[in-house]
Amino acid sequence: MTAANATHEVFNQASALVDLNLFTGNRPLRDALTAYGGPGLPGLDLAALQAAGAEFGSAAMQDHARLANSHAPVLHTHDRWGRRIDEVEFHPSYHALLGSALRHGLHGTPWAAGPGGHVQRAAAFMLFTEAEPSVLCPVSMSYAATPALRANPALQAALGAKLAHTAYDARFVPMAQKAALTMGMGMTEKQGGSDVRSNTTQAAFDGEDGWGRRYALTGHKWFLSAPMCDAFLVLAQAPAGLSCFFMPRWLPGEGGDAPPNAITIQRLKHKLGNHANASSEVEFQGATAWLVGEEGRGVPQILAMGALTRLDCALGTAGLMRQALGLALHHTAQRQAFGKALIAQPLMKNVLADLALESEAATALALRVAVAVDRSEHGGSAHEQVMRRLLTPVAKFWICKRGSGFAQEAMECLGGNGYVEEGGQGVMARIYREMPVNSIWEGAGNIMALDLLRALRGADVAPALEHEFAAARGAHAAFDAAADAVLRQIDGSTGEAQARRLARDVALVLQAALVYRHTQHLGPTAVFDAFCDSRLAQASDVWGLLPARHDLDLLVARAMPAETT
Repeated sequence: MTAANATHEVFNQASALVDLNLFTGNRPLRDALTAYGGPGLPGLDLAALQAAGAEFGSAAMQDHARLANSHAPVLHTHDRWGRRIDEVEFHPSYHALLGSALRHGLHGTPWAAGPGGHVQRAAAFMLFTEAEPSVLCPVSMSYAATPALRANPALQAALGAKLAHTAYDARFVPMAQKAALTMGMGMTEKQGGSDVRSNTTQAAFDGEDGWGRRYALTGHKWFLSAPMCDAFLVLAQAPAGLSCFFMPRWLPGEGGDAPPNAITIQRLKHKLGNHANASSEVEFQGATAWLVGEEGRGVPQILAMGALTRLDCALGTAGLMRQALGLALHHTAQRQAFGKALIAQPLMKNVLADLALESEAATALALRVAVAVDRSEHGGSAHEQVMRRLLTPVAKFWICKRGSGFAQEAMECLGGNGYVEEGGQGVMARIYREMPVNSIWEGAGNIMALDLLRALRGADVAPALEHEFAAARGAHAAFDAAADAVLRQIDGSTGEAQARRLARDVALVLQAALVYRHTQHLGPTAVFDAFCDSRLAQASDVWGLLPARHDLDLLVARAMPAETT
């Protein structure tokens, strides 16, 4: 630039937060894994997590995320000759991201692994979310749908290995031609939303073959996310009631003898965020599908699958929180204002320390649910079964409910730079737009709070919670008082109108107990004390209200991305 048109020199701007290892730089996640056994935990491969952290934190992955979100999926209903094709075209970066997710086993792989597989996958899932969350929709659905096929042994035998395979294949071809498969779900309809019992899609019996009872489905789905998946689990009304069906995109056969199924994509959704992922409205025009389980048992099956996708909502939001926090810390460490770095300004330091507490607590609670899933799938105690049922709606409700406010506060740390998207390079803006989907998808806040009330009726919850609280008893007066209050609320007397309050209270006390457990090796209970003071002793309505007695520098340093100086 010549002196004639030079206006200024660009300085005092933070560098891009790329080329860092998301795993080695995440002390709260590593400490949480250590609390569950660390290197001694069966199935936990720390070297694989380090490799994943390096890959997901690379500049190349961030560039793929930018491109996949900037170049939205395009629906092609017909080819140039007028033939109906119903095919969605993605930017090559979408396929690169999805290939990375499958290569690291984030889809159906844990179901073919031994103990620890779900914990390994949960940690990697959070790390991948820091790179790009929206492509994880088909990954999450594949994870949740895989065990459902156990209800149809023939389908499980034919497809189980492919749903665990890690070699992603982007081609739109029949399942027989692929090594690895992805699965989606089609549950909600225009008139019902979460009330799936009001579904009108009809399933007519159409014979029986090697995959079991075959039906022809006619109707629609208001949300069919990731319509280029190889197959879907859908709900439809059979003669005995709402039932679950396996619907492939292509009918069985070899080569040219395998025609596409009768699934018509009406349009793609124009969404607030989640732009790399295609969410569609579809119609079934006598589409072929096979019964999974028994007729009339569709609701219990979908609830079991929903519990796993709800886990992923909590894991994903925790990952997004960590990414937003990392961006805020990285920016404020480099940006100067009023004579010193923003991170050194007392008010900013308080905000950052408070955000760090929230992020660590979200990571701890989400991972605890994954541990309960893993243990209960591998012969764990009755206690783990109770915690899996109880914690899933609690984590989904609270972590996801906190996500949007967290992203807004982190965005404020960057000021106007955080609000600017700039062709997809403004990562914080993308995070902010992404946050609400995890809160809404798979049941919004009210659905989760009501599910918590149902969980309280299914088991003796009080002893299970007290077991979780026990280690932190006596460490902080506010913790003891809050734990006692929660135990009083779960006696069955909490009504629907107070269910959200109960979900919040259970989440906060559990988060405090987990933070205590995960940070005991640090010596003084600084992280636990700050959490209890700010979440249990006082009702903070904004971030940045940590009492003066707390060591803000310690909290900020603990959360710092390793490569940020």
